Amino acid sequence: MIWKILLLSIGMMGVVAFLMSFNVIFRKKRFPNSHIGASREMAKRGISCATSQDREARQKGTAF
Repeated sequence: MIWKILLLSIGMMGVVAFLMSFNVIFRKKRFPNSHIGASREMAKRGISCATSQDREARQKGTAF
């Protein structure tokens, strides 16, 4: 009895994992660019990502 439940639960977890990854594996549409530097609204406000700000500070010589 335990083995039936165990195999059933492992099979169900496999099906769920496959269905959750279906879009990533089979569709050509990729993940959206969620980088702060790619956001127009953030650029309007003068906000950039920490990596870009660090790079600019190091080039200016004002890094901590």
